[in-house]
Amino acid sequence: MPKRVLQGTVVSDKTDKTVVVRVERRFTHPVLKKTVRRSKKYQAHDEANTYKTGDTVFIEESKPISKNKRWVVLGTDLPAGE
Repeated sequence: MPKRVLQGTVVSDKTDKTVVVRVERRFTHPVLKKTVRRSKKYQAHDEANTYKTGDTVFIEESKPISKNKRWVVLGTDLPAGE
């Protein structure tokens, strides 16, 4: 089964080797028919501490790295195979 890849914005880079990425999804409300924005934060592994607050990054599912980290930062560009 392929791993999920999400795009989001780095909102925090204060912890070592970890960034917090906010991923926003948009959908049409079933009753109101308005576009609704919902966001969720993911903690992602950033081995070299290269990404800073405000960067747009792609994250990929991985095996559990710590209590809350289950995602790895791929980079600012989506890899060619995906």
